[in-house]
Amino acid sequence: MAKAALRRETAAAMPGRATAFSDTHVALRGISHTYPARAGHGAVAALGPLDFDFRRGEFVGVVGPSGCGKSTLLDIIAGLLVPTSGTIEMDGRAITGTVAQGVGVVFQEDATFAWLNVWDNVAFGLRRAGVAPAEIVRRVDYALAFMGLAEFRRAYPSQLSGGMRQRVCIARTLVLQPRLILLDEPFGALDQQTRLLMGEELLRLWRETAATVMLITHALDEAALLSDRVAVMSARPGRLIDVVTTGWPRERDSALVADPAFGALTSRLWALLREESRKALGVR
Repeated sequence: MAKAALRRETAAAMPGRATAFSDTHVALRGISHTYPARAGHGAVAALGPLDFDFRRGEFVGVVGPSGCGKSTLLDIIAGLLVPTSGTIEMDGRAITGTVAQGVGVVFQEDATFAWLNVWDNVAFGLRRAGVAPAEIVRRVDYALAFMGLAEFRRAYPSQLSGGMRQRVCIARTLVLQPRLILLDEPFGALDQQTRLLMGEELLRLWRETAATVMLITHALDEAALLSDRVAVMSARPGRLIDVVTTGWPRERDSALVADPAFGALTSRLWALLREESRKALGVR
């Protein structure tokens, strides 16, 4: 797959300047979700009500206390879960409980298939979709080269580090050419140095594809570095308490952590979350 086929840069995405985004890609209106009562447990109001617009081609981080409904929100956007109330649209079309075309999801858990080598892991979704063999070869070879996995194409997941296995999962999403990429704590099990490097790879992927990205993370510094905007959620039931614009240029990397503005931004996120986190832990 030619690099030009992946690059769909928006006109506003100019290096050295904060990116401006225009039209709405995904629209959430009045979204809420309550998990029904189960034996010995009452119903749990997990999320909302919540309204938010994802702008086409932007990178949105989502942070909030544990149990605030972040993953529930991702599942609703992905079409894996039907909200109790509210509506969600992607490209003006309702998402109603099935995964919409053009959506790719990467979870925290190692989702590689132990019995398949790296190449076949990445090709798995394309084969299921009935993509022509020549196109599969082209897309998989490109994705492996892009993610720095080409020399490990015949290796099995057990032979790879945790960071490399997560790169395989991202490559498997990349080959499907999603317009919306949803990531649920994809680097949660990695050490800090690897997280920074993986974050740079994720930013590179975002710039190359111009996809809209939603990243759920507990790491405030990760959200501050990677995002154009950071959506801050309350304790359960999760509502938006603020949306923080970072102001970073599109061409950014982990060198930003040395910028005093980065520290100020991370501190601001913690100031917003501190009391909500105390509520989630039951601390007065």
